[in-house]
Amino acid sequence: MWTSFFKLRLFCCLLAVLMVVVLVINVTQVEYLDHETDSATFIDNSGQFVSSQVTGISRNPYCGYEHQTLSSRERMEEDSLLAALQWQVPDVGPVPFVKSTNPSSSYFVILNSTAFFKVGGQLEVLVRVQDFQRKPKKYGGDYLQARIHSPRLQAGAVGRVVDYQNGFYKVFFTLLWPGKVKVSISLVHPSEGIRVLQHLQEERPDRVYFKSLFRSGRTSETTECNVCLPGSLPLCNFTDLYTGEPWFCFKPKKLPCSSRINHFKGGYLKGLLTASESAFFQSGVNIKMPINASGPDWVTVIPMRIREMNNFKLSQGSKTFPSGYYYKDQWRPRKFKMRQFNDPDNITECLQRKVVYLFGDSTIRQWFEYLTTFVPDLVEFNLGSPKNVGPFLAVDQKHNILLKYRCHGPPIRFTTVFSNELRYVANELNGIVGGKNTVVAIAIWSHFSTFPLEVYIRRLRNIRRAVVQLLDRSPKTVVVIRTANAQELGPEVSLFNSDWYNFQLDIILRRMFSGIGVYLVDAWEMTLAHYLPHKLHPDEVIVKNQLDMFLSFVCPLEI
Repeated sequence: MWTSFFKLRLFCCLLAVLMVVVLVINVTQVEYLDHETDSATFIDNSGQFVSSQVTGISRNPYCGYEHQTLSSRERMEEDSLLAALQWQVPDVGPVPFVKSTNPSSSYFVILNSTAFFKVGGQLEVLVRVQDFQRKPKKYGGDYLQARIHSPRLQAGAVGRVVDYQNGFYKVFFTLLWPGKVKVSISLVHPSEGIRVLQHLQEERPDRVYFKSLFRSGRTSETTECNVCLPGSLPLCNFTDLYTGEPWFCFKPKKLPCSSRINHFKGGYLKGLLTASESAFFQSGVNIKMPINASGPDWVTVIPMRIREMNNFKLSQGSKTFPSGYYYKDQWRPRKFKMRQFNDPDNITECLQRKVVYLFGDSTIRQWFEYLTTFVPDLVEFNLGSPKNVGPFLAVDQKHNILLKYRCHGPPIRFTTVFSNELRYVANELNGIVGGKNTVVAIAIWSHFSTFPLEVYIRRLRNIRRAVVQLLDRSPKTVVVIRTANAQELGPEVSLFNSDWYNFQLDIILRRMFSGIGVYLVDAWEMTLAHYLPHKLHPDEVIVKNQLDMFLSFVCPLEI
């Protein structure tokens, strides 16, 4: 009897070991939430991305973008970026809803949950996804978001997800504070939904459309506009002469193209999905839904000794992940000491005698709104601009501070922008002299989520060229880039502004601006790591941390 028992136990142990070996062998390790470049890459002094490993990428043609006049370096960069962003979703044919990923039946397990954990150590979590029939899935491609957090400490940090392409995922966390640390894993979209989003990105970039009003005297007409317009109707070509950024409107029947008055968002196309595709985008079912733990979902972390802490700080290289974490609701970057600007006088002292330019979308307009609300001496000057559109201007005459905000050029989904206020960021940068009292901050991402990635790459290429030229003529100019951030998602928003789309844009932005002397405010991690719900426009506590980081770049701590 005992012999049989030991044989059975030995067999079970061997089986378990075999499963682990098979799992490791099958790893393809498609990593995300890791924004660094893995292949041998660098950026030279001209701000161009150079890669030693480039694979030709087959892409659907869009508006002649495949025929752009690019240098060999630019073509190599674009191919490298597109290769890095290829999402590993297997071509398994049509999948019925019941066989798609079900977050409520999926689960995660903390590996070695009873082990001895210390600050600076690694925590590994294994995720197993299952379908609505509670059957394990055999392929990957789901988009997951992961974080660790301690609610009582108001602490949080993001994790790095590895897709094993067989229904298993592993999440790696760096433990950065002591105490009880909880793990949270969410399914943002199932792989079946990702396939739909990929199709929309490539085939339906027109799902957001724009319009312009043309007027002359008492005659007015409104026509549709976009980066690319179908058909053979006559067009007004508003392609920018300096950057080459394309923009077209259908030509009015009675008015000349020069009579254009404004630009505004026309709307969102409806009926983009079939009934079976719509099933993959259900609130409360498979959009940003938690995956529960099988077993404990927390560990206890003990502090480091002082010597260990010093060694840990020294071991943090250029590819530090995560870039920071929250502790007591304050963001703590891991590469430098961030100041806290809790008093308006601190901000005034930092920005005294400076001109601050804010360029981009509404997420950086939040910075303008926060500063003009929090700093009483910074008084907004009424330019008569449309609300939430701009341009906006604020002045502190006593301390000689000038703060400006201007939105980026089309595509931009604002209500109404006057035609003469449609400016491209690259052109605005070319008009800045720069210097030690000049600060520039840029955020450009959200309005590009519905377009093929080439459109965004082209825009950033123009902005980067202008940034490199600005820093070349005025090296003491401070240039800060604000990254994308996660937001609330529902069935409709997912088709236009999904975190999955913005995650791709975020990777492109980080890689294209790496190594050219600009600073990065990591809004992506700062929203994912926080306990508050995701919003396109984050709550004030998150915006405050973003601005503390921005101002720390402008006025760093003196060592």
